[in-house]
Amino acid sequence: MIALIQRVSEAAVRVESEIVGAIETGLLALVAVQPGDTTEKADRLLEKMLNYRVFSDDTGRMNRSLRDTQGGLLLVSQFTLAADTTKGTRASFTSAAAPDVAAERFDYLVSTARQTHPDVACGRFGADMKVSLVNDGPVTFWLEV
Repeated sequence: MIALIQRVSEAAVRVESEIVGAIETGLLALVAVQPGDTTEKADRLLEKMLNYRVFSDDTGRMNRSLRDTQGGLLLVSQFTLAADTTKGTRASFTSAAAPDVAAERFDYLVSTARQTHPDVACGRFGADMKVSLVNDGPVTFWLEV
């Protein structure tokens, strides 16, 4: 599984003009599922997202995690992160999981996150989403398990 996490001061996801998920300070995570990804990998990715130190401490160093700050976590499915871009000028998506498998793993990730963290929102799997955010820093990391 892949997550592109961004430290944000706010983020929201709209589907057909309706806000379906929003957070204030926290992390926006764009998530891709690859073939062979398991619930165990989803668990590891969630733990990494919750514990990755991306927020500043009192000295200005990135020493605090989402779990430390109790900030929001906005999960958005994005299969294009799994694209193979090594050849030509058009991406191949053979390295992304089939939609039914990806939906199952993404739903598992959201459900587990909601059981583990107090402030979790999400986009709508497979929908045409409009994501808005204010990237704080900017701080962006690629996580892969």
